[in-house]
Amino acid sequence: MAQPLHDTRFVTSAANVQQLGTCHAEVAFVGRSNVGKSSLLNALANQNQLARVSKSPGRTRLINVFLTGPDRWIVDLPGYGYAGGPKDETRTWQAMVEGYLLNRKSLRMIFVLVDAEVGPTKLDHQMVGWLQSTELPYRIVATKADQVKPSRRLAQRQDIAAEFGLEAADIVWASSQKGTGIQDLRKEVAACLDLL
Repeated sequence: MAQPLHDTRFVTSAANVQQLGTCHAEVAFVGRSNVGKSSLLNALANQNQLARVSKSPGRTRLINVFLTGPDRWIVDLPGYGYAGGPKDETRTWQAMVEGYLLNRKSLRMIFVLVDAEVGPTKLDHQMVGWLQSTELPYRIVATKADQVKPSRRLAQRQDIAAEFGLEAADIVWASSQKGTGIQDLRKEVAACLDLL
């Protein structure tokens, strides 16, 4: 049996939720610009160039859909907090993301990516607060965990969890570079999509 998510491939990009078709189940990844979203998606799919990794933040400007398994989607949403694009375009991103999150009946989980070294920003707190107010299911993933000094890792994980009112075990601790947490997160995504 093939490893879950290893058959993932890009399907389409959309400027709004109305342009998307239907699927059996989907999960979404969201986070501030430069949090390592593309790198994490590549690691989960065990591919180097599934999602385009850019040195400049804010490159994901559309809803990007990846197919993994029969009728299952992984959705990459534009990063929040980056104003480097055209002003009229950046203003539409929030409405695009909220429109998607509120209108997908097949959405099983939203993975909110937070930089493990930087910790939660004001924008991260706003996103999680909004998800709580809408009662949408979400999970916090601390990315770039390899950039946290080994002596600080446990305390940093506890601090990030505490900021969201969670326990350290509730935070996915992940590194695309070192592979930390990737296998467990891959299984979690696959379970959300009924692939296990």
